[in-house]
Amino acid sequence: MTLTPLANTDLHVHPLCLGGNVFGWTAAGEEGAAVLDRYAAAGGNFIDTADVYSAWVPGNAGGESEAFIGRWLAQRGRRDDLIIATKVGLLESRPGLSRANIIAACDDSLRRLGVDTIDLYYAHRDDEATPIEETLAAFQALIDAGKIRYAAASNYSAPRLRRALELGAQAGLARFVAVEPEYSLLHRADLEDELAPVCRDFDLPAFPYWALASGLLTGKYRGGDADTKRGESVERYAAQPEADAVIAALAEVAEAREVSMAAAALAWCRANPLVPSVIASARTTAQLDQLLPFVELELTREEKAKLDAAASTKAAK
Repeated sequence: MTLTPLANTDLHVHPLCLGGNVFGWTAAGEEGAAVLDRYAAAGGNFIDTADVYSAWVPGNAGGESEAFIGRWLAQRGRRDDLIIATKVGLLESRPGLSRANIIAACDDSLRRLGVDTIDLYYAHRDDEATPIEETLAAFQALIDAGKIRYAAASNYSAPRLRRALELGAQAGLARFVAVEPEYSLLHRADLEDELAPVCRDFDLPAFPYWALASGLLTGKYRGGDADTKRGESVERYAAQPEADAVIAALAEVAEAREVSMAAAALAWCRANPLVPSVIASARTTAQLDQLLPFVELELTREEKAKLDAAASTKAAK
């Protein structure tokens, strides 16, 4: 396994970007630290979080994931060899992408993470009420101050992303160096049909999230398991007409290659040339061990064709 260089940066990323939404929530204490330990020991160097993680939990205010990761970084002394990505814009107490909010939110994140610089700082969701120039100027101010290394975009439409990239180049403001879209065998159109031309035109890598379709593509909900009724997100994927065919095809590929269905699903994502790294989270080391084999898994042309055929009807957004 080798790290992949990212265009327009000096960053090199591991194929598995460890999702931080679980830290300080379902992965806490020694168990959460063990997941981070195992990931780092396996050569992982890319951790993705956000200031809003995990404000949805009763009693939480947001920032719990960043604080947990920050404590782990301090305890393990691993800051210098890891890439830390976080996001701004969705936390209720720090909403939107105005200059004032971005600057203040960044300071909050730096404090919680216990670091001097954030490697990759995302606009978590587009804010059409704020001029793009203002947002990019705020990111540039943070770059100039050494508080972030690079800016990136999450959940942007293709036209708005293209406009931001064009404005950044024209005005000498921050250039987004990556995009984070939803992408999986059951949600393909956002990246493949809409964002792909922008990514190719600007040499912009994509880091997919929800690559396992809220856990449906791990196979744990096969056979009409009652757990499938939990959560609207799982139901949304399970209700898609191609879901059963995709799960069956994943099971065949995984069995033949002696890996988990999750690993096969992540390998399919990374087979897209726009995708150097895929975001996935793990609550336990056992779950992480199901994901890590994908790093060395390169699907054959026939295996990819089998999965593509199963997902032939591109999932609705």
